[in-house]
Amino acid sequence: MQDSDVIVIGSGIGGLCAAGLLARYGKRVVVCESHTISGGAAHSFRRRGFEFDSGPSFYCGLTDTQSLNPLKQVLDVLGESIQVISYDPLGHYHFPESAFAVYSNAQRYREQVAKVTPQGARELQQFEERLLGLYEAMKGIPTLALRADWQVILVLLSRYLPSLIKILPNLSLVQASVGDVMDATVQDPWVRRLIDLECFLLSGLKAHGTIAPEVAFMLGERSRAGVEYPVGGSGAIVKALVRGLERWGGKLRMGCHVEQILVESGKAVGVRLQKGEVLKAPVVISNATIWDTYNQLLRPEDLPASYRKVALNTPKVESFMHLHLGIRAAGLKNLTGHHVVVHDSSQEITTPGNTCMISIPSVWDATLAPEGHHVVHAYTLEPYAGWERNNSYEHKKQEKAQSLYRALERIIPDIRDRIVLELIGTPLTHAHYLRRYQGTYGPAISAGKGTFPSTHTPIQGLYRVGDSTMPGIGVPAVAASGILCANSLVQPQQTAELLDNLKG
Repeated sequence: MQDSDVIVIGSGIGGLCAAGLLARYGKRVVVCESHTISGGAAHSFRRRGFEFDSGPSFYCGLTDTQSLNPLKQVLDVLGESIQVISYDPLGHYHFPESAFAVYSNAQRYREQVAKVTPQGARELQQFEERLLGLYEAMKGIPTLALRADWQVILVLLSRYLPSLIKILPNLSLVQASVGDVMDATVQDPWVRRLIDLECFLLSGLKAHGTIAPEVAFMLGERSRAGVEYPVGGSGAIVKALVRGLERWGGKLRMGCHVEQILVESGKAVGVRLQKGEVLKAPVVISNATIWDTYNQLLRPEDLPASYRKVALNTPKVESFMHLHLGIRAAGLKNLTGHHVVVHDSSQEITTPGNTCMISIPSVWDATLAPEGHHVVHAYTLEPYAGWERNNSYEHKKQEKAQSLYRALERIIPDIRDRIVLELIGTPLTHAHYLRRYQGTYGPAISAGKGTFPSTHTPIQGLYRVGDSTMPGIGVPAVAASGILCANSLVQPQQTAELLDNLKG
């Protein structure tokens, strides 16, 4: 007897997108979430009246009818929508030598760059035009139409031949790195550093490690659809996905920790929960990382030894230090919501503590903080190695948070005097709460140095979704992984009907 058709382990964005789509296709789906809060790395949490995003806080194309954002496409199919607040500029970059506003509109953005380097701004335009050609070609093929098996070729040829023909002149870019495009168009050292920064924010890697389609998509979407913040924070997106899952008959079980994926004769047959309960299903989808799936959820003998060894050696993005603050807002005029601070130009963008990301979402959505207050979320790369919960743990937390405080002082000089609530997260915090191997934010596979492990595994009926299957740290990539996985488990005709219903 099967308890369901599909079991999804983890309610991150990738898992919820896969589960919601499969429920929409008519499958009996159950999502097992270990935590008491859904959303994985994108969950929100509340402390003393402050609503904090644990992870992403930057979104494009959540409501635009022509949006290419895979998350928006899933929400549309599930019959869900969210309220957003649009804003521009989308943020400010603070380098030691200058600070400037980053606008969604490419022309306005280049005007800001031209104040620093006129020649660099002209080169930046050539760089962007080269990548936007790829975006224009890609935008005719919705992610919702794609799959992760050979039948994707039939889908593309039968439904998207004109768009496919448009991609042909840009084919060399599909596998190229952003660094390749940068080398061909940009000589200005300051603009090259700026491009490295934008790539790092997207993928955790600099330009030569980031694939070109990722940045092409980002540039195209932010200039066309603009940027927006979901009312209620990232948790509002998670709630919409859960509503969509349940609307189509899927189930979400919270505090439901999967201890093992059950494999018999090379096939996934279900899962065993922490308290011994067994759930049976012919399909299991893991939203855990590649390391956690293959190390914790499977027995070593379940996988071919050579495959397992290669998979577990996948390079990873480091973890992060996070600072969540509740602060008094009195006297803070003209505060904007997104900032990136680079402390030292002589150090790499990717040096832990050197590049700090800051989000103050209560600038847009006042409901996230008590009246007269703001929520602040700041984070920076931090390696897992060397962290232990010992007598010096609290001291080390404070010490490592100092680069984030220095970054925040660039925006709010007296921020330390305004604090009413302070929460410091370390790589150990992420490893514990998100159940992620060494608190990582996914693989760090450089462009041209290997492809991301796909949604398929050597075990029949076992699939994977999330940031271990698609390039990019962001939400669009994990939402896309959920789409590709779900579509691969149904007939192309079922996906075609879904797309036609959406158009109708």
